[in-house]
Amino acid sequence: MGSTLFKRALVNADKTNRPEPRPGFSKLTVSEAEKCIAGNLCRCTGYRPIADACKTFAADIDMEDLGVNSFWKKGESDEVKLNTMVDILTGQKREKITLEEFLGRPPLASRSLLLGIKIPCWKSSRDVSSKTYTNLLYETYRAAPRPIGNALPYLNAAFLAEVSLCKNSAGIMLNNCQLAFGAYGTKHSIRARKVEEFLSAKLLSFAVLYEAVKLLESTIIPADGTSSPAYRSSLAVGFLFEFLSPLINNPTDISSYWHDGCNSSLLFKDSRVKLNLDQFEQTKFSTLLSSAKQVIQSSEEYHPVGKPITKAGATIQASGEAVYVDGIPSPKGCLYGAFIYSTEPLARIKGIKFKPGSSLDGVTTLISFKDIPGVNIGSQTIFGSEPLYADELTECAGQRIALVVADTQKKADMAANLAMIDYDKENLEPILTVEEAFTRGSFFEVPPFLYPEQVGDFSKGMAEADQKSLSAEIKLGSQYYFYMETQTALAVPDEDNCMVVYSSSQCPEYAHDTIAKCLGVPGHNVRVITRRVGGGFGGKAIKAMPVSTACAVAAYKLNRPVRMYVNRKTDMIMAGGRHPMKVTYSVGFKTNGKITALKLDILVDAGIFPDISPIMPHNMVALLRKYDWGALAFDIKVCKTNRPSRSAMRAPGEVQASFIAEAIIEHVASTLSLEVDSVRNINLHKYESLELFFKTSAGEPSEYTLPSIWDKLAVSSNYYCRIKMLKEFNMSNKWRKRGISRVPVVHEVILRATPGKVSILRDGSIVVEVGGIELGQGLWTKVKQVTAYALSLIQCGGAEELLEKVRVIQADTLSLIQGGFTAGSTTSESSCEAIRLCCNILVERLTALKERLVEQMGSINWETLILQVSITSI
Repeated sequence: MGSTLFKRALVNADKTNRPEPRPGFSKLTVSEAEKCIAGNLCRCTGYRPIADACKTFAADIDMEDLGVNSFWKKGESDEVKLNTMVDILTGQKREKITLEEFLGRPPLASRSLLLGIKIPCWKSSRDVSSKTYTNLLYETYRAAPRPIGNALPYLNAAFLAEVSLCKNSAGIMLNNCQLAFGAYGTKHSIRARKVEEFLSAKLLSFAVLYEAVKLLESTIIPADGTSSPAYRSSLAVGFLFEFLSPLINNPTDISSYWHDGCNSSLLFKDSRVKLNLDQFEQTKFSTLLSSAKQVIQSSEEYHPVGKPITKAGATIQASGEAVYVDGIPSPKGCLYGAFIYSTEPLARIKGIKFKPGSSLDGVTTLISFKDIPGVNIGSQTIFGSEPLYADELTECAGQRIALVVADTQKKADMAANLAMIDYDKENLEPILTVEEAFTRGSFFEVPPFLYPEQVGDFSKGMAEADQKSLSAEIKLGSQYYFYMETQTALAVPDEDNCMVVYSSSQCPEYAHDTIAKCLGVPGHNVRVITRRVGGGFGGKAIKAMPVSTACAVAAYKLNRPVRMYVNRKTDMIMAGGRHPMKVTYSVGFKTNGKITALKLDILVDAGIFPDISPIMPHNMVALLRKYDWGALAFDIKVCKTNRPSRSAMRAPGEVQASFIAEAIIEHVASTLSLEVDSVRNINLHKYESLELFFKTSAGEPSEYTLPSIWDKLAVSSNYYCRIKMLKEFNMSNKWRKRGISRVPVVHEVILRATPGKVSILRDGSIVVEVGGIELGQGLWTKVKQVTAYALSLIQCGGAEELLEKVRVIQADTLSLIQGGFTAGSTTSESSCEAIRLCCNILVERLTALKERLVEQMGSINWETLILQVSITSI
C-alpha cells in the first residue's frame, strides 16, 4: 500500500491532488521530508516535483488540528549528564572510571563485568539571597560542503559550559567547560583541555576570549595531508567565538531567560536569536524548505504540445520497473568485467601480476591490447581517438591496461584491486600541470574554424582606460559528473559473427562505429541498443564508449555474454570530468566601471587525449561575448598533459567562461568600490556593440531582448528592495553577512539534423523511434505530444486519443542510423521536428483514402482508417 501511494504521488507530482495516507501512516515533518532527498538529486531534471511529491507524505505539527485525539506522553528530562562514572569488575579487581576514560579504552575483556553506571543529578540553581543564577549551556556545530544531506564534515564540535551570573557582577562567570572537536584530520576526536583549563573560573570578556582563541589555534592542528588545514582551524575558532560571544555581548539580555526549570539548550538558542532581531531576519529565509509555483500557458492550436502531462514512463520509473542497462537480466553463462588501470602518469608497463597468496576464485581470464582483433580504439571524435588499452606505455594515471573477467561482478572488482603492475619510469618525465605543458610546448591543435576572431583593438582600448589591472590570475578546478548510474554495458554475441551491445550512452551511433573498428567487423555486424540513461551530463557520451567496447571485445574473444558496472571509485578516476584551466588577464576600465579592453591568456588542461577539447576556445569565447568588453583579445591554448582526458560536461567551456567573466566584473567593481550590479549593467551590450561582437548572428535590433529581460527581472524579483534589506542586515550583523546578485547568461542554440521514424501498426497503435536518448529530460514525452498533434491533422480522432496510442521505443543503431549525440540542449527540439516531418508525409498519404472513405461511410474513426490502409497496402 505504501509503495503504491508513493508511486502515485511521484507520477502525479505536477498535479494538485494529495494522496491521503491510511490511519497509522507515519509522517515526517515537511522539512524532514525535503532534507531526506536534498543531496541525492540534480536540480535540472525534475527535482522540484519529486520534492513536492515527498512533501505530500509529510505534515507539520498543528495543535489546532489535534482535536479530541489527545494522548499521554511520559515526560523526559533534558538535563545534561556530567561526570558519569562506570563501575567495572575484572576478576578480583573493581574500579570506577569516568565515562570518557571508559570510551577511550580498548573493548572490555571477555571476563569483565559492568556492575553499574552512576549518573549524577545536576539542576540549574538560583541563589535568591545573592541573586546568582547558574546554568548549563550546550551546543553542537558542524561545517560541511553542504549544510544538509550526506556530506563529510570539515569539522565537528560540541561545547558544554557551566556559567553563572550575579546581579552585582560585571559579566558572566564561566565556572567550567568541555570543548570537544572532531573530523578535522585526526584519528580521534579530542578535548581542548588547555583551553578548558584557561577558561575555567574566568569572568568572560573579549580579552579572555582572544587569549582562548590563540590557545585553540595552537591546539587544532590537522594532520599532514589533510585538505584545507587552515580553514579547518579557523572553523574551530569561529565555533568557539560563536558559542561564547553572546555571553560577552549581552549578559543582561541572557539573564532574563534564566528562570527555574529553563531548558538550557533552548536558552542558548534564544540568546543567539536575541542578537539578530531585525527586519531581514524576520523574513525567515529557510535553508531547508523550498516552494515553487508553476503556471503553464499552452496554446490549443498545437494541442497537446505544451500541455503538462504525466511524463512518459513515470509510473514504471517510480515503481522501479523501468529497465536500465544494469537491470537487464543476465543471459545464460554471463561473465563480468572490471578494469585494471594505471596508477602512474607516465611509465612503461613491464607486466601484470596479482598479489602473492591472492585468491582468484571465479576469475576467467585477463583481456589486454593483445586480445583486440581489430584496431586498439576505445573512443573517437573528429579530433582523434583514445586507445581501449595501453600497450607498452601508460600515459596517464587511470588509463585502462587490462580487463579482469570473472563469474560475478564482485569477484571481478576484487581481482582488479589485487592486480600489481610492474612499471619502468626511467627517463620518463610526465607533464602534470598546464604550466609544465606551456613550458614544454605540449598542446593540441585547434582547427581554425573553431578558433574565434579577436574583437576590436586591445591597445587602443587600454589607452582609453582610466585604470588598469594587469596580469591578474584565476584558476579553475575540475568537476566530476556524479550521475546516479555509473558507466555500464552488456555485450551479447549473436549469430553470424555479430554482436549486440546494450550501452548506457548519450551517443550509441559513435559507440557502434568504435566497437566495429575494435572488433574488425563490418558495421552491420554490430548493434547498439540504448533504452534510457540514468544521468549523463556529458559523461555518458565519449566516456561511455570504452566500457561498451571493452565488454564487446571480451564477449567476442570468449563467445559468452560479458557485462560490466563500473564502481564509483574507478568511474571517478577514469571519468576526466570538466576542464581545469589557468587564466591570466589584463583589463582596462573607466572610473564609472565601463570596461574598455580585456585580454585573456588561457591554458586549458585537456589531459592526454583530445576528446572534445579543441572546441573549448569556441565555446568559451561564445559566452565571454555576453558583455561589451570594448576590445577583446585572447590566446587560448589547449594543453596536453599526462592526466585523464577531459570531456564534455554540461556546457563545456561555457561554465568556465561565465565564471571568468563574472570574476573580472567583480574585480573591477571591487577596485572602484562600486556595486557589482551597476558594473554589470553598464557593460551589457547595446545593439551597436552586439553587432561588433556577434556580427551576422546579432539579428535585428527588435530581437535583442537581454536589456529588457534584465529590467523585468529586477521588478519581478523585487531586487532593489531586497538589496536595501540586505544592507540593513549587514550593518546590523558583524559576523553574518548576506548578498544577492543577478547574472546575465547567453547561450548559442545550434540545431542539428536528427533522424526519426513513425510506424503505424494494423490496430492503429503508433511506434516512434528517434535519434535522441531519454536522459530524464522528458524527450519521449515531448515526442509523443508532437506525434499526436501532427497525426491529428488528418482529423480522424482527437489528439488526446492518439496520444494514448503512441509508444516511443529504445534507440537501436541498426534500426535508426546516424542518431548523433544527445547534447547541447536541442536534442528534444530536433527529434520532435524529425517526427513532425514524418507525420506530415503519413498524413499526406492517408488523406486521399480518408476522403474517399468519408464519402462512402459519412464518418470514419482512426482504427477503421488504418485497417483500410493495411488492406489497400498504402
